[in-house]
Amino acid sequence: MTSKEIVLGLPARFKSEEAASETGLFHFVLSGETGGEFTVTVANGSCTSEEGLSGDADCVITAEATDFEDAELGRTNKQMAVMMGKIKISNLGAMLKFLTMFRDLEV
Repeated sequence: MTSKEIVLGLPARFKSEEAASETGLFHFVLSGETGGEFTVTVANGSCTSEEGLSGDADCVITAEATDFEDAELGRTNKQMAVMMGKIKISNLGAMLKFLTMFRDLEV
């Protein structure tokens, strides 16, 4: 599974009941062959994910696509990837909230 597929698949993993009152705009900037730039929007109990960057992000996630894939697919510990600088997060508080709004990938 590529980072593009992972990010564009986020709406299917969204926990709409638990995150009904949450809002946020997140930019994913994933470099490399399987990456791209994406905007994920959470508002009114729903989530959308689209290619390209739009709006003013609450949080920007930057990584090599392969590092992001390794973290999402369980090949690397997510926290370690962040601590080692492989995945950069502009707003840790917003990202921690973001993580609670989605079910983990089934690998």
